[in-house]
Amino acid sequence: MVFPRPLLDRVLVQRIKAEAKTASGIFLPESSVKELNEAKVLAVGPGGLDKDGKRVPMGCAAGDRVLIPQYGGSPVKVGEEEYHLFRDSEILAKINEQNNA
Repeated sequence: MVFPRPLLDRVLVQRIKAEAKTASGIFLPESSVKELNEAKVLAVGPGGLDKDGKRVPMGCAAGDRVLIPQYGGSPVKVGEEEYHLFRDSEILAKINEQNNA
């Protein structure tokens, strides 16, 4: 998979699409499927610089699932795929995928 490599404190994500089919097998029209605020992190930059010129570690890593703002970010289209670039500080939360059973 080829996608842009973020710089500084940028995070490249791809929104996770909502299911167009219900649990009972009914297909929903595209107009009724809402866009989720959940995304998969594809790549992260090396981190921004603080006042002393030292790198600030990133809050997420490639492969993480995160919550992102509904609006904002910079859309990036590569071929047929659409991605979004956010600053690390704009990421709302990381989603913990551990099974709590």
